[in-house]
Amino acid sequence: MVMILSEEQQLLKDSAKAFLSESAPISALRAMRDAGEDHMPELWTKMSEMGWPGIVIPDAYSGLEFGYVGAGVVLEEMGRTLALSPFLSSAVVAASLINQLGSEQQKERYLPGIASGELTAVLAADETGYFDLSSIETTASASGDGYVLSGNKRGVIDGHNADLLLVVTGGNDGMSVFAVERGAAGVSCETRLIVDSQCAADITLDNVMVSGDALLGSLGGASEAMEFTIDVAAACSAAEMLGISIETFERTVGYLKEREQFGSKIGTFQGLQHRAAQLFAEIEVSKSAVLAALQALDANSGKRSVLASMAKAKCSKVVRNATEEGVQMHGGIGMTDEFDIGFFMKRAAVCRQAYGDYHFHADRFATLRGY
Repeated sequence: MVMILSEEQQLLKDSAKAFLSESAPISALRAMRDAGEDHMPELWTKMSEMGWPGIVIPDAYSGLEFGYVGAGVVLEEMGRTLALSPFLSSAVVAASLINQLGSEQQKERYLPGIASGELTAVLAADETGYFDLSSIETTASASGDGYVLSGNKRGVIDGHNADLLLVVTGGNDGMSVFAVERGAAGVSCETRLIVDSQCAADITLDNVMVSGDALLGSLGGASEAMEFTIDVAAACSAAEMLGISIETFERTVGYLKEREQFGSKIGTFQGLQHRAAQLFAEIEVSKSAVLAALQALDANSGKRSVLASMAKAKCSKVVRNATEEGVQMHGGIGMTDEFDIGFFMKRAAVCRQAYGDYHFHADRFATLRGY
């Protein structure tokens, strides 16, 4: 694979950068937070008008079929402005799972709505708070022509505003996925504010009755599709963390060039130069890891899972280092709310945990490599 963007992918990246810098600057996130709101509906409307929710959805279902590299370059630019939207959770992760697992009828029912931005779907899988799909206790019991779902899901990003929940169940039959409307009888949602000013939902399913066509694929047959979805979520969330790392680094270097101490620009201090140079090198490695993972997804390569977990694990460490170094090198002002650098640290903390943290993906990488 050629480790560069195509002309079309670069054009998408440039347009995303221009659009997000104008429509979703950090000041928009600050204003949203100060107003007590938890999402940016106007931004999602504009994204939908540009066709972004359909980037990974096949053309047959009203999508753009632009691929995961395309989604990744958009997410990288979203990371640079900390734009809040259900793009990753719905248009990328949930859409990929439906496309992998759903029947033709289910794809025709859900994917066009996701592609237009009119339908928001999210993956409701985690029950522990640290993304462990090996211990899913949510159950699905046959009842007539349908099923009864019972269980709890924790920390579902965008779950409080979603129209459709892709609920993962376990049990003796194996892993299954059901498409459940959030407003269905027996579904309750407790919304909680998380550290980066967005919200997550703790969802309870209390004997929720669903019809047989709510089951995506076959009962107990979701494991392979879930593995692909984990790869998508890992690689694409790594792209968002890459954007956070790059923007934090550039803001920090800009500050080093301006701030004076003891009569000199602090960027001339050798200790800070070494730290900045090391971070630059780590970010460059991350760029290659993310692009390799996204390209492997588009090619459905046999190395897909290894590269996806490598990218997520690598970017999790780098974004933590980048944001911590950013706050530290900004000195005392970096610890204040009036300065924007702290917003990047908070978003990085959420991104590192989403869809499996460093430890989850480092372990998955090692297992896949035979260790």
